[in-house]
Amino acid sequence: MTVEDRAKKIKLFLLDVDGVLTDGRIIYDDYGDEIKCFHVHDGMGLSLLNKAGIKTAFITSRKSRAVARRAKECGVSKVYFKAFPKIKSYNRALKKFKVKDDQTAYMGDDLFDLGVMKKAGLSIAVPDACNEARAASHYVTTKKGGRGAVREAAELILKTQNKWDDIIRSYES
Repeated sequence: MTVEDRAKKIKLFLLDVDGVLTDGRIIYDDYGDEIKCFHVHDGMGLSLLNKAGIKTAFITSRKSRAVARRAKECGVSKVYFKAFPKIKSYNRALKKFKVKDDQTAYMGDDLFDLGVMKKAGLSIAVPDACNEARAASHYVTTKKGGRGAVREAAELILKTQNKWDDIIRSYES
């Protein structure tokens, strides 16, 4: 089955955060607060998926106020914090959103993501992902984690589902 065949079925887009939505660095300030950098294009990609009726959710092994805030800003439907093993949160998400494996995309970058990547209908890795995650994926983005990779994946899905032109028109008028 081709990547395009897989992308046509997607109704739920799940993703890891550190290394996918961010560049993977974890920065602490002098007060012990965690700082994360998010790319505006990735946020727009999540918003575009939501606008097209594709639900989005984060599955992350960490808990972060910055991630909760970013999820809210981008209209992400659900965040599964402290998810380990991630497959448990993945299964909860499928039930919550009433979708099947083949209707779900998952984007990851490391060993924690392998169980989900092997089940999702469309598995996506960033180019700087570990070898095992890249090998488990159906598609590897050209953009790195935290540098527009989520937007690239969103565009792939939306264009394959013939929703891209309608989205463009909505911004032109």
